[in-house]
Order: sequence, then C-alpha cells, then structure tokens
Amino acid sequence: MSDQNYRNLDECSAGDCDSKPDVSDGGIDPVIQGEPFTSYFDEKIQIPEDEVHSWFSFRKLWAFTGPGFLMSIAYLDPGNIESDLQSGSVAGFKLLWVLLTATIIGLLLQRLAARLGVVTGLHLAEVCNRQYPKVPRIILWLMVELAIIGSDMQEVIGSAIAINLLSVGIIPLWGGVLITIADTFFFLFLDKYGLRKLEAFFGFLIAIMAVTFGYEYVRVRPDQGKLLKGMFFPYCEGCGPAQLEQAVGIVGAVIMPHNMYLHSALVKSRDVNRSNKKEVREANKYFFIESSIALFLSFLINVFVVAVFAEAFFGKTNMEVSTQCFNQSSSGQGALFPNNTDPLKVDIYKGGVVLGCYFGPAALYIWAVGILAAGQSSTMTGTYSGQFVMEGFLNLKWSRFARVVLTRSIAITPTLLVAIFQDVEHLTGMNDFLNVLQSLQLPFALIPILTFTSLRSVMSDFANGLFFKIAGGILILIVCCINIYFVVVYVSSLGHVGFYVGAAILSVVYLCFVGYLTWQCLVALGLKFLECGQTYNLGLTTYPELFLLNNMEKEDVSPSR
Repeated sequence: MSDQNYRNLDECSAGDCDSKPDVSDGGIDPVIQGEPFTSYFDEKIQIPEDEVHSWFSFRKLWAFTGPGFLMSIAYLDPGNIESDLQSGSVAGFKLLWVLLTATIIGLLLQRLAARLGVVTGLHLAEVCNRQYPKVPRIILWLMVELAIIGSDMQEVIGSAIAINLLSVGIIPLWGGVLITIADTFFFLFLDKYGLRKLEAFFGFLIAIMAVTFGYEYVRVRPDQGKLLKGMFFPYCEGCGPAQLEQAVGIVGAVIMPHNMYLHSALVKSRDVNRSNKKEVREANKYFFIESSIALFLSFLINVFVVAVFAEAFFGKTNMEVSTQCFNQSSSGQGALFPNNTDPLKVDIYKGGVVLGCYFGPAALYIWAVGILAAGQSSTMTGTYSGQFVMEGFLNLKWSRFARVVLTRSIAITPTLLVAIFQDVEHLTGMNDFLNVLQSLQLPFALIPILTFTSLRSVMSDFANGLFFKIAGGILILIVCCINIYFVVVYVSSLGHVGFYVGAAILSVVYLCFVGYLTWQCLVALGLKFLECGQTYNLGLTTYPELFLLNNMEKEDVSPSR
C-alpha cells in the first residue's frame, strides 16, 4: 500500500471521506514498512535466524520474550494481590482452582490479543478506530478509559500504601501518590536507553515480587496437601455467599479489559515480516509460549499470597488478631481491628500489619516492598495502556511528553483527590467500587477482540477457526455474566433506592451498547442472517484497507529483513 493510500486511510478514519477506497482489483501490496501507526517504542527487536533448530529455537524465544511479561504484570497489580489475600482469609485454599481457571482463560484471551497485533500490524484500539463508526468508537474509547482510570487508581494507591508502610506512617497516602507519580515519569523514559533495558527493568520488578512474596510463603509454611487439593479439585465445601462473591472477585481481578489493548500493542515491538506467513505463524507461536511462561510465573506469585493468608489467617477473628497486635510491642496497630468475634477482613494495608503482628516486622516490610514493586510496575504498564488506547482511538500525533502528561493526568487526578480526602485504613469500599467499574468495562475489550480475530477480512488465514469461535464466545459470555453478577451484588449492598433507580437507568443504556457490539460480533462469527441493510458500513464485512495478508508470500520464501 502506498503512502498516498495511507494518507487516504487516515483521512477516512478521521471521518473526512464517506466511502471506502476501491480495492476490488485485489492489488494490495504487502505492507512491511511505513505503517501509519508505529509502536510507542522507537526501536524494533530483530529476530535472529536459526537454521539449525527449525521447529523451536531458544534464541528466537529470547528475542520474542518481553511483551508477555509486561502483559503479565496486570495479573500482579495491587488489585489482584488484594483479591488473593482476601480469598485466602475468607475461603482458605478452597478457591485456588478458581484462580487457576481464571488464569488459563486469561491466557487464551491474551492469545487472541497478541495474534491481532502480529497479523494486522495494528493494536486493538487502532483496529477499533478503523472498524467501528464514529459514535460507537467514541463511546468505546470512553469506556476503556474508565477501565484504565479505575485500574490506575488501584495501582497508584497500592504503591502509596506500600510507601506508607515502609515509612512507618510518616509519609501520608497523598504523599505516596505524589512520589509514585514522580518516579513513574522517571521510569517511563527508560526506554530511551533501549527497549530491552526497559523490559529487563520490568523483569527485575517481577523478580522482586517473586522473592518478597516467596519469602512470606516460606516463612508461613502452608500445608502443601491442602494447597494442591484446593488448586486441582474444583470444590468449595461449606462455602456461602461470602466465598461465592470472593470467587467472582478473583475472575474480575485477573481478567482486565485494558490488558487486551496493551498486549496487542506490545507485540508490535518485534520485527516480524507480516508479508510472510511462516514468520507470522512463528511469531504467534513464540508469543504464545512466552505468554504461557509469564502467566505461569504470575500464577505462582498469586498462589504465594493466597497460601500465606489461607494458612495463617483463615478462620481468624478480629479479636484474635487485635489481641496479637496489642501484644506485639513493635506494632501498636491493634486498634485497626474491632474487638469482636467477626471473621477477619483484610486489605493490602491491614494484610501487611497482620503479617507484622504474627511474623515480625521483617514480614511487614518485605510485604510492603513486594506491594511497591507490584504497584510501580502496574502503574507503568497502565500508562502505556492509556497511551496506546488514546493514540489508537483518537489518532493522536503528539510528542511523547505531551502524551505521557495527558494520559497520566486523566488517571492520576481522581487518585490524588481520593488520597487527600480518604485515610489509608478506609480504602476497601473504594476498592470494591473500582473493581465493579472495571467489571462493567470488560465486554468492551473481550467482544471486539473476538470480533476482529474471527474476521477473515482482518486476519486472513489466521482468523479464528470454528472451535475458537465457539469456545471464545462461550468463555467471554461466562466471564461477562460472572462480572455482571458481581456488579449486581455490589449495587444490591448499597441499600438505597436512589442507587437502584440510577443503576436501572444506566443498565438500559449499558445493555443496549453491549447488545450492539454483540450483534456485530455474532455477524463476525458467521451468523450472516443477522446482517441487515448496509451492514458493510459497520466495517464488518469489507474493510480491505486494513493490512491484509491476501498477497502473502509463500511459506518457502524467506525475504531478507
């Protein structure tokens, strides 16, 4: 495709033309250079040739390693850690199988996101920009931005809580937020020194989480038999509404909407010749292997947290913990826990305090270091998500500094306000609200990713087969239903008729838009009888100016890089 065609495409995506370009002659050239949207990263990692090991090469796997680990950080953010510790304290080891299942589902969905980026050379926000009409596109962008803001608030506040714990309460919550903002700006510009150095830094933060939470695991010494039983036997003996809500919360915490947009963009940092089917297929394979390894490591870290709180604090009451903390002269935090026999309820802050009461100050500070690594790393990847989404949906052509400032300001401003007017011990209610907010946005990532990866006009020979269309549709339906249940439970607990009326009105609008996206998804999945009128204007039957693979070179051809 020529540069002139690219300019025409940008004008069309901005709404300056009413018809799609005529490409009926099939003369679309394979696109290798000059893409209209480049990756946020200025460089692309070269993939080495390895003629000796044709089927699998560790050298190639190493070259592809990076995007999956950045993606996996969303599975280790403070919201996930809080869900883990609450799962352990509320249900013991009984919900580990839910965590395992949610992680596997997350891997399958991330596979779709990575394939979209590799095959089309566009990330999910860019594809949405080209495929959806203007009004749905803007609504979709706003919904995804809400999800990113909610996630960022949890991540920044998680970092601020860690700083508060490490400073023994000297640095207030709002001070921790300001510190997190400052060092996030600093770390984000590390990619100026090379993409691999930035990825290594993220790997270092993941290693810190593994070591710190691993230390807590070794210190507590959980029962391995109960752990394995809870992981591989789907049961929950004696569970009630509290455990059910926690199980739903695990799914909502693990599968995050903005992560689909992030992963589809990160894979663009590798130099893959998309005009060669063999290279595209190879890239899909190595990215899937790398994502599997990254999510396995993130799953182990999550298991560390669940097991620690399941072994040490499952079945404990507030009175027991309060007494223990008062007896610890180095703690003095017993007042955090009411002197009653209600089951213990913990969050990130109280979780660190409880560890310090039972296992000494070292356990508290090591826990805080792990939370700080989780919060800092997820805040950085959240910033990248915000930039990819804003650039993709709005086709922005701004300088890097302007993009960072705008996307950070959108997410940080409400976080700072919350930190100023809310003390560190009473953030659980806000965290529940943010989880609900992200649960509501989940369809706005999962439905588009299934839609576009199922379209041959977008994915060519790499479109989802019948099995993945059916399985993907069922998985997304299950995940969305689980999250909607979580939202209903939360709204029901508010106990005010005004909230019910407002929720009912918003639900009608929300369901109409989800229904619109679902209708287009069903057409993409092959239910052609649902097409009506000028369906092609929706971009779901013909939109050939996407970088199609119609003219891919034969697999036995290996063009020079």
